[in-house]
Amino acid sequence: MSAEDLENYETNLELELYREYRDVASLFNYVVETERRFYLANQVDLKPRSAGGEVFFELKLTDAWVWDVYRSARFVKSVSVVTFKDVNIEELQRPEMGL
Repeated sequence: MSAEDLENYETNLELELYREYRDVASLFNYVVETERRFYLANQVDLKPRSAGGEVFFELKLTDAWVWDVYRSARFVKSVSVVTFKDVNIEELQRPEMGL
């Protein structure tokens, strides 16, 4: 496999992942971004912690989707994440359903 073939393969994986994200985003309440991953989730519990003078965050997500090209199963029932950098949590706005 050439470098160009590999680049095309990875580009196609990213495009498929973006399309999946677009299709499933409306199923979730929150977008969560850490320094390593991007998640969609319906419940988020964030707890700041400290140990040995270091501050870190313990993040628990329930009913989540993980942005990761190489994961075979992106839908997960629960996820626990420990991060030493800030966590960005955004509540998604759901458009009102018209009748």
